[in-house]
Amino acid sequence: MRELEYPFDGELLLKKSKKIRRALLEERSDFTEKRIAVLGGSTTHDIIRMLELFLLEQGIRPVFYESEYAQYWQDVMFDHSELRSFAPDLIFIHTTNRNITVWPAVSDSEERVEELLLEQYTHFQMMWEKIAQVYRCPVIQNNFDYPFYRLLGNQEGVYPQGRICFVNRLNEKFYQYAREHGNFYIHDINYLSASYGLDRWADSLYWHMYKYACCMQAIPVFAHNLANIIKSVFGRNKKALVLDLDNTLWGGVVGDDGPENLEIGQETPMGQVYSEIQGYVKAQKEIGVMLAVNSKNEYDNAIAGLNHPEGTLKPDDFVLIKANWEPKSSNITAIAQELNILPESLVFADDNPAEREIVSAQTAGVAVPEIGTPEQYIRVLDHSGFFEVTSLSEDDRKRNEMYRANIERKVQQERFTDYREYLLSLEMEGVIHPFEAVYMARIAQLTNKSNQFNLTTRRFTQAQIEAFAADPVYMTRYGKLTDRFGDNGVVSVVIGRKGTMADVNIYRRGETPGAAEGGEAADGDVLHLELWLMSCRVLKRDMEYAMMDSVVAACRDCGIGTIMGYYYPTAKNAMVREFYQTMGFEKTDETDTGVTIWRFAIPEDYKKKNTVISV
Repeated sequence: MRELEYPFDGELLLKKSKKIRRALLEERSDFTEKRIAVLGGSTTHDIIRMLELFLLEQGIRPVFYESEYAQYWQDVMFDHSELRSFAPDLIFIHTTNRNITVWPAVSDSEERVEELLLEQYTHFQMMWEKIAQVYRCPVIQNNFDYPFYRLLGNQEGVYPQGRICFVNRLNEKFYQYAREHGNFYIHDINYLSASYGLDRWADSLYWHMYKYACCMQAIPVFAHNLANIIKSVFGRNKKALVLDLDNTLWGGVVGDDGPENLEIGQETPMGQVYSEIQGYVKAQKEIGVMLAVNSKNEYDNAIAGLNHPEGTLKPDDFVLIKANWEPKSSNITAIAQELNILPESLVFADDNPAEREIVSAQTAGVAVPEIGTPEQYIRVLDHSGFFEVTSLSEDDRKRNEMYRANIERKVQQERFTDYREYLLSLEMEGVIHPFEAVYMARIAQLTNKSNQFNLTTRRFTQAQIEAFAADPVYMTRYGKLTDRFGDNGVVSVVIGRKGTMADVNIYRRGETPGAAEGGEAADGDVLHLELWLMSCRVLKRDMEYAMMDSVVAACRDCGIGTIMGYYYPTAKNAMVREFYQTMGFEKTDETDTGVTIWRFAIPEDYKKKNTVISV
């Protein structure tokens, strides 16, 4: 919805929120419901109102718990029964500098300032540890914005007794905690308030009249920024940035002006702007964003432009380059297909409003931001939060190389008439193990991002993944795959729960058994597959057979003779509707909603299905 795209009109959102909410709910039905607890140190009602709009736009339908005014700490520490029964999927703690209770005085010694710093930090740390112990869900915590006045003037950040110095040191303690705890995220209102304008942000009228910690007009900006974190935690980030070339990555038209006359580099002000744009785009690769080109151009001209000596981006920086005279909407569809991702995973940036409109109208789900003039490109792309970072794995950093290697594999495939011979030529090696600490973040990321090859489409946080790994009731497996073209990283995940055939009816309803319902689950003789997914970048590489072999071997080791598989249909996972049949399962039931139940009795003479991957 255009009203919610950055840069948006915050005043309009505040005035029309009910109408926009109705339109969003009518626009789609495939929402993922998440329970979000908002624990406030100030008034939070309008934050929740705006946050709901931005989350609905991302396909997340939130159900909110809202603490009473300034009861954020008490709700956690004193085991508030309503919060416990709410069982949040995520907790957001909305505190600001208004909630700092032990500011240093100018007359305090440095030793006293240290004591105050530790006291204030400990207040929050105790709460975070209680949440981790009791709720085991992701936590988003505001850092602290700056005070709206400076008693010590320009030395406020220099002297330990200064409030800005105190806020900076307190924030650094928050950052250190976030670095050491994988399920804890900082909402950076310090940056947000600076970007918005601190004098406007901290208008004290709103605090004294309504106990708003920022001005009313800043709340949509606040909620949008917060929603970016939440959608990232729940796997709703975009995956690829598709770019036009002429007047988007350089000034001029390469086919008319020639590559030597393009405006890029340090010789002109606009050339410097385009150089900065290219540097920003190239940096996206470091956080796992795939880059592609979609340009109306002769291919050779496009390559010549990308090889400009003053350019930062080169042809090898792009996974795909579509430079032709086809409609850009057709190219976008082709890019999604060749990358084996959904169109909704793409962001398309083009200076031409007509091209943006065509792509937006004809390729549903693709994000097409109004990027404005060249000086605004970076700000619009950056503030839109398409690629918000909440975890950063080695697989993320290597994603462009992984997908480029996939293209090389397709070229290799075309040389073979026998598909098995092609697979053997890849010299594939797999690693399949129970979940390990080093891969927990990546495994959680996969559960939230994988949609097509995903039998049950259950989503899990890192804390839940860690709990599965530690619980003997569960059998876990992750799979990595490498070949002669490169390392694909962690590409497949299986989670099974040990139980009995009596549990089937619970799974049939789309639920999972509790401890009482499952009985002595750890000693059961049936494995119920609660999750089986695989990254689409390794489709048709027989990794699923290697995973099946590993699961069967693990079942044999613990005396399990039957594996039950479940397929829950979604709008995106039809490709695996008959997957269990290909694995040798027998369909035992199908519901009116399309849920299918499959049974595999492990034979005594089970023969390994994988014959091409060395595991």
